[in-house]
Amino acid sequence: MPRLSLPALRMGFFGAEIGRRPWGRDVLLAQVGYRCRGWNRHRADPVHDTASALDALSRLAPHVPVVLIGHSMGGRAALAAAGGTTVRGVVALAPWCPPGEPVAHLRGKAAVFLHDEDDTVTSAQQTWAFARRARAAGADVQTVAMPTGGHAMLRGARRWHRLAADYTAAILTWGPGPEKAEHSARDTR
Repeated sequence: MPRLSLPALRMGFFGAEIGRRPWGRDVLLAQVGYRCRGWNRHRADPVHDTASALDALSRLAPHVPVVLIGHSMGGRAALAAAGGTTVRGVVALAPWCPPGEPVAHLRGKAAVFLHDEDDTVTSAQQTWAFARRARAAGADVQTVAMPTGGHAMLRGARRWHRLAADYTAAILTWGPGPEKAEHSARDTR
């Protein structure tokens, strides 16, 4: 019997919000299955698992643009795997962005960061620092300081879901992100 994964269950709500959008074309939603729990240091298996999922997706639907969405460690894995040719961008939700993570591969990609500054598990300040470095490397970066939700994104969950879906749509259509004007003043963290 498969083990219940609360993070996977939580991300299902984001997928459901994206799936409800009137895209005007088919949209394929997929979820990465991690082989092991945790980052496991330099092996970084979640990145390899994400890259393998992208390869499988490319075989299934070649040349289809991809937006990676990840929370916490999944956000770190999505950001690290975003160099793939089909990847247009990443929506990182309360991501784990330790200092020194590479950013050069994000050049020309969209990178959206949603983080509650009161998160006690991952650091919003490290996220904003990563976002600044990604912008300097040539990524199209948006940052959104979420007013509630903490790390689990439970309080204000509908807003988290809506913004993730809105930014996913914006990345896929290469249009401006939602609330871009509202957040542009704060986007210089």
